[in-house]
Amino acid sequence: MKIFKAALIVQNCIAGNFEKNLKSTLDLISAATQKGAKFIVFPEMNLTGYVAGSDIKKISRPITRDMVSLFSSLANKLESTILVGLAEKTLKENIYASHLVFNPDKSFEIYRKIHTAPFEKKYFTPGNKIKIFKSQGLKFGIQLCYDAHFPELSLAMALKKVDVIFIPHASPRGSSQEKYESWIRHLRARAFDNTVYIAACNQNGNNTKKLFFPGVSVFIGPDGNVLYKSVTETEGIHIINIKKSVLNAIRSHKMKYFLPHRRSDLFKF
Repeated sequence: MKIFKAALIVQNCIAGNFEKNLKSTLDLISAATQKGAKFIVFPEMNLTGYVAGSDIKKISRPITRDMVSLFSSLANKLESTILVGLAEKTLKENIYASHLVFNPDKSFEIYRKIHTAPFEKKYFTPGNKIKIFKSQGLKFGIQLCYDAHFPELSLAMALKKVDVIFIPHASPRGSSQEKYESWIRHLRARAFDNTVYIAACNQNGNNTKKLFFPGVSVFIGPDGNVLYKSVTETEGIHIINIKKSVLNAIRSHKMKYFLPHRRSDLFKF
């Protein structure tokens, strides 16, 4: 039975303090590896921190050769897949909410957030590619925070047979319980309707730019049931197990796997 052990990281990310966030990230990678994680998933924009206003122009930064070399070498050394995020500034001065995937073979890929929230649109450029990633035998998609509110994106990923959709968040305000209740309304639907695992994590604590993040991590099975949740405002590493056998069992059941019976002649995607 193939089991993929993943770590969902809840992290305090200081807006604009890249060096502090980087050190925290490296420490958490080390700790997650000691717990046996082979996939390590950080919150949205964990390296730069998150702001939605004009300050994002100051804290955004390019994806440098040194950054790629550091994480690629680490993924190779640890034989792990590492997912980290930042506010990415390009040579054309566009700013993307980007998440980077570093694979054990030293390759890396980028997902750029497709759906920017209304208050982000003035500063962020939306990505235009629905990307599917493969690493260590696991097939997965990435959505960033506001992306998860659009069912078509999860459907597009599910039709390409992803096993899991990782959803890193930078979602501030409210208590951890309130945030969990907000997430669970749509995240369970994404898992159940598409027969995929959903794994989400958030930033936590004060970012020093007048935003407080309530943490929260959640892991939902392809049947829509919550398999794990952490409703706490503390930083931490949350280990989950993604089981291919569970996916296969549901997807081989005619009355539990809905996608093959879609009226694709009416819905043209």
